[in-house]
Amino acid sequence: MSGEEKDEDSRQGIQSIEVGVPLLRVLADHGAPMMLRDLAIAAGMPAAKAHRYLVSLVRTGLVMQDGTSGRYDLGHFALELGLACIARLDPVRMANPVLDALGEEIGETVALAVWGNMGPTIVRWVDSRRPVSVNLRTGAVMPLLHSAIGLCFVSFFDSPLLSRRIDDELQINAQGDNPRAPITRAELDAVVAECRQHGMSRAVGSVIPGINAFCAPVFDHEGKMVLAITGLGPAGLFPPNWNGPMARAIRNAAQGISRQLGWRGDQAGATIRRM
Repeated sequence: MSGEEKDEDSRQGIQSIEVGVPLLRVLADHGAPMMLRDLAIAAGMPAAKAHRYLVSLVRTGLVMQDGTSGRYDLGHFALELGLACIARLDPVRMANPVLDALGEEIGETVALAVWGNMGPTIVRWVDSRRPVSVNLRTGAVMPLLHSAIGLCFVSFFDSPLLSRRIDDELQINAQGDNPRAPITRAELDAVVAECRQHGMSRAVGSVIPGINAFCAPVFDHEGKMVLAITGLGPAGLFPPNWNGPMARAIRNAAQGISRQLGWRGDQAGATIRRM
């Protein structure tokens, strides 16, 4: 066999994989076993052609066929691949380039936060070209009930420690003089409902006067919040419009990271704690 023929065989092999992968994609998206006819239609190929590919996919373990119903579903090897991929995921590492791109897009300060031992904790901070005079940096723990990051965790995160911390902060707020901080569960419930409606949280000068912020949750493959991505800036340059360009960019960035982590739903479908 000539070198040119070998190259041709190699290209044909790759093409075969590319043709068969849509069948796996359809099974993954469908979420339930499928008949050959429906699977072929969804993959955009004739049933006879789909069947030939499915025979090979069944042999590899990527697909399985029920002996009684004849329906096809993802196989044991597909599960092994998925679990291996999940084990390699590092949300913060995957979010870093997205955070940098977001900062360039909106031209303002951006940050990543995780739930730490003390609460919502900033793990990366990227200043804008016009640094905001904010006494916050990596390692800072944010208040739960009147910061965008904190409210994002209150609205979308699930942790047994969260409810106790909410109670503690409500008591502190009741004794303070911040008019923007909720002091009752009813007030907090109204804020959380608004955050869930928009799929993100915001703070309008409530942590630092004159500084607005939006924060969006990042979900993993199980719909659990694992990160918060936030952007903030001076009120005159960072309008608090839920549907404005700043909010949309931050929300899109968070959803992009979530998709990389295997999340396939929407905010309504994510795991949301009940306060």
